[in-house]
Amino acid sequence: MTSFEPKDCTIQQLQALLSSAVAPRPIAFASTIDIKGNPNLSPFSFFNIFSTNPPILIFSPARRVRDNTTKHTLHNVQEVKEVVINVVHYNMIQQMSLSSTEYGKDVNEFEKSGLTMLKSDLVRPFRVAESPIQMECKVNEIKPLGTENGAGNLVICEVLKIHMSETVMNTDGTIDQEKLDLVARGGGSYYIRAKDGFLEIPKPLKTLGIGVDALPKEVRQSTILTGNDLGILGNVEALPSAQELKQFWSISKHQDLKNDLNTIEAIHIKAKEYLQDGQVQSAWCMLLK
Repeated sequence: MTSFEPKDCTIQQLQALLSSAVAPRPIAFASTIDIKGNPNLSPFSFFNIFSTNPPILIFSPARRVRDNTTKHTLHNVQEVKEVVINVVHYNMIQQMSLSSTEYGKDVNEFEKSGLTMLKSDLVRPFRVAESPIQMECKVNEIKPLGTENGAGNLVICEVLKIHMSETVMNTDGTIDQEKLDLVARGGGSYYIRAKDGFLEIPKPLKTLGIGVDALPKEVRQSTILTGNDLGILGNVEALPSAQELKQFWSISKHQDLKNDLNTIEAIHIKAKEYLQDGQVQSAWCMLLK
């Protein structure tokens, strides 16, 4: 057996070890707002329930390992001591992942990820309409665990109101875990689907993805492409260039396809096939036909 002592590891090594060993971890999809009313949305897997009476959730927006900077979520809960914790189910995993991109403070991650802002009843931050369970909370305390790279900041939240979609509830008012279809975090780029086990989702680009809000209207409003598909499409840094499109359509098998794709639905179905095969560039070339 190989053994490690934290003092002998780099922070990067220690984080990789811990996040792979302590898994699966539930995801707090935290919606916050700054003092000026600007919304923010970000996922955190350092998260769990810690008390029922009072109902307490804790998540930790840790200091970044690479440069010791802090996250907008932490700044927001320091300014406005409220947060909505939304749970993440499988049908929104790609959009959730896209929202974790480090956009600037003035960027609305709801718009970038293509998720819907829903007004809360008791707190100022918005709920995620696509989330099947949304918990409005007040922030009771923020406890810093250190000042160095990787140090956590425990945001201790008290649940004020819980919203649940009837689609995930049993007739007796309990939650149907299979219908809820939660996802959780593993190490590296791995996520876990509660029903099926591990699946891998590529991390958002270190450069900024264009976001779902930048997709053409007919793509955003597609009846064929799902929210996951839009999340994948929105995670590209740039659309294919004219030269790349020309090269794609110069291939004989694509030329043969071109004549058969006479409707938007047919184009979107083919693009979806490419996405399912992991061919994002080809999917984009198809959509920009």
